[in-house]
Amino acid sequence: MAAAGPSPSLEILVREPEGFSLWTGPPFSNGQPSVKLERVSCSKTRFSENGSRLMVMKSNSSISIYECSSYKEIRSFEIPNVAAAILSPHGTYLQTFQKSSTPQEKNLILWNVETGVSEYQLFQKNMAKSTWPSIRFSSDESVACRMATNEIQIFEPKDFSKGIVNRLRIPGLAAMELSPPGSHVAAFIPESKGIPASVHIFACAKDSQSQPLARRSFFRCSTVQLAWNSESTGVLVVVQSDVDKSNQSYYGESKLNYLTTDGTHEGLVKKDPYMIFSGRIQVQNLQLFMDICLRKQQFSTKIANLYLSLEQVLIILFDGIRKGGFGNLPGDMAFWDSKDKKQIGTTKAEWSVTSEWSPDGRYFMTATTAPRLQVDNGIKIFHHNGSLYYKKMFDKLYQADWRPESPDKFGDLADLVKSVESLKVEDKTQGQSSKSSQTSVKIIPANPPTQKPAAYRPPHAKTAASVQAELFGGSPSEEMSKNALRNKKKREKQREKKAAEAAAAANGAQP
Repeated sequence: MAAAGPSPSLEILVREPEGFSLWTGPPFSNGQPSVKLERVSCSKTRFSENGSRLMVMKSNSSISIYECSSYKEIRSFEIPNVAAAILSPHGTYLQTFQKSSTPQEKNLILWNVETGVSEYQLFQKNMAKSTWPSIRFSSDESVACRMATNEIQIFEPKDFSKGIVNRLRIPGLAAMELSPPGSHVAAFIPESKGIPASVHIFACAKDSQSQPLARRSFFRCSTVQLAWNSESTGVLVVVQSDVDKSNQSYYGESKLNYLTTDGTHEGLVKKDPYMIFSGRIQVQNLQLFMDICLRKQQFSTKIANLYLSLEQVLIILFDGIRKGGFGNLPGDMAFWDSKDKKQIGTTKAEWSVTSEWSPDGRYFMTATTAPRLQVDNGIKIFHHNGSLYYKKMFDKLYQADWRPESPDKFGDLADLVKSVESLKVEDKTQGQSSKSSQTSVKIIPANPPTQKPAAYRPPHAKTAASVQAELFGGSPSEEMSKNALRNKKKREKQREKKAAEAAAAANGAQP
C-alpha cells in the first residue's frame, strides 16, 4: 500500500547509563547519525505501539510522557514505589503497578495521559512478566481485557467508569492473548488431573462468547506462546514441555500449531525440539509464515527465529535460540527474497541481545546490551541484503530501539524490490560454450562467505594414516618413518616364522 504523503523519517532511541537520546535514522548524512534529542536522564524508556508517545521513567516515582512529534514533555506523574509501567497502543493511557501490602490499597492504576487523572484502579497481589500488562488493549484501543481467576474481564476503553462490561468464564485459565483488532481472544488452560492442556479461541462480542470458535488439545505441555496475525484470522501456538522424552533436546520439546477463527485449520504445523518462538516476531502474513514452516527443508535445519520485514519483501532467519537475539551463539543471519525463496545475502552479528527491522523494512538493527552482556556493547545496522551499513560501540549500552511507525506511512518498497532483483546471481546451468565466447560479469555478494579454518590436527594424528594401514591393511597415504618400516618388517618376519612352525607341526602330526 503506497503512502499518501512523504514517508516519515526513521528515528533510533539509544539509552546509556547517563540517560537516553534520540538519533535520526538511516540514511545518514556524512555516514553518521545526528542527535534529534539531547541526552535525558532516566532509568527506563518505552514507546507506545504506534510510536506517537514515549514513556520515560526518571526515578522510582517519576514518570514523564513525551509527544514524539515534538519530543516535548506533555505530562508528568509522581507515583511512589512504581514497579512497572506501560503505555496503551495509542498512548492514551498509562498503566502502572505499585508494590502494595494491603488489599485496601489499589496498586494497579490506569491513568489518562491527557488529563492526568485515574480512570480505573484495582488491587493486584503480584505481577509477573508473562502476564504484564495486566490490562490488555487492542491495537486501535477499541477493546480492553484483563485475565482474572477463571475468567477474562472485558472493558470498554472509551468509558472505564462502566467497569467490567462482560465476563468470559474459562475454568483453569492460565494465559491469554487478545487479537490486534480486539475481535477475538485466545485462552490457554494447562493440564489438570489427567486432562490435557488446551487452547481455545473465543469471540469478544457479548452475543457470541458462550462457545469457543476453535479448540486444540496438547499432551506434555508446560507453557505456551501465542501470537495472532494482524487480521485476527489465526493464531500461532508454540507448545513447550520442560522434558523431551525422546532425549533429542536438552531444552525440552516444542511444537508449533496453527488455529484459525473459522475452524478450518486446527493442527500441528511443525515439531522441532530446538524451536523457540520469539515473542517479538512480526507476523504480517501468517499464511506465508506457515508456508515457510511447512517447507523448512529449503532452509537451514537450525533455524529457530524468523522475522518478516514490511510487506514480506524480505525474510531474515536466525541461527540462534534466544528471544530477539543470539545470546552467546554465533549469530549467523541469512536474508531471503520471500517471493522467489532465494537467499540474497548472509552476515553475522555475534552476541546480539536484541534485533529488529526498521519500520520501512529497509534496514535491520542488532544490539549488544547490558546487563545481558557487560562487554562489547554496541549497535549494528544492516542493509536489507545483509551488508553492514553502520556500527557504533559503547562502553555500556542498555537499549536501542527503532521508533515505531505504521507500515501504511511508507511506500510499497519499489526501490527495495529493484535492488533485490539486481542482487540475483546468474544461472549456473548455462552451457560452458557461452562462457568461452563472451565475458560474463560475476556478481560479488555484499558479504562473501568466509572460508572455514582447517580443523586442528594433534601431533599424533600425523601418522594416523600409517597406523590405519597397519591395522586394516592397504598402503599408507603418507611415507612411513624408518622406525615404522623396521617394526613392520619385524612383524612380517614373526608372522612368517609362526606360519612355518605351524606348518611343520601339522606335517609332523600326520602318520
